[in-house]
Amino acid sequence: MTSGENQWEFSSPPELKAKAKSRKKARQAWAKKTKQQAPKNLDQRFSDLHDSAFSEYDCLNCANCCKTTSPMLFERDIERLSKALRMKPGDFTQEYLFLDIDGLYAFKQTPCPFLGADNSCQHYEDRPKACRDFPHTQHRKMHNLLNLAVTNCTVCPVVDAIVDKLAQIQP
Repeated sequence: MTSGENQWEFSSPPELKAKAKSRKKARQAWAKKTKQQAPKNLDQRFSDLHDSAFSEYDCLNCANCCKTTSPMLFERDIERLSKALRMKPGDFTQEYLFLDIDGLYAFKQTPCPFLGADNSCQHYEDRPKACRDFPHTQHRKMHNLLNLAVTNCTVCPVVDAIVDKLAQIQP
C-alpha cells in the first residue's frame, strides 16, 4: 500500500442494512464460532482495527447511529444531561425519554434531539454512556459482544468494515 492510500472500504449508511441482511447468516455463524473459540487476542484485534478504521473515518460525515438508534440512558446520564440543559431530571425525562420494553430509558425520537445540522452532538461532553462507548468495538471480552457487533453492522460503517476484516482473518 502506498502512503496516503486508504486500507478501508466503508459502506454508505443506505447500503448497510442491505449488506448486513445479505451477510447476516454468515456473520452470525462467524460470531458463534468465534465466541466458542474465544481467541485470546480477539480484544486486541478489535482494538487495533478500531483504531485503524477510525483514523480514516470521520463520524461527522455519517452520524447514522444518532439518526437511526436511541441509546439507553441511565440515572447518571439523565442527571448529567438535565444539568447541562438546566432542567430538573424529572422534567428532562418527561420531555425527552420513554421507558422501553426492557424498562430502560431511551430517547423518544430519532434522530437524537441533540444532533446538530452538522452531525455534531450539541451536548457531546454530557452525552450518555452508551453514546460514549459506541460502536462498542474497544471493550474487554469482545467474544461476549459479538452479537452486538453483528447487529451494529446495520448502523455503523466502521463496525461493518471491522467485522468484515475479522471474519476474513479468523482461523
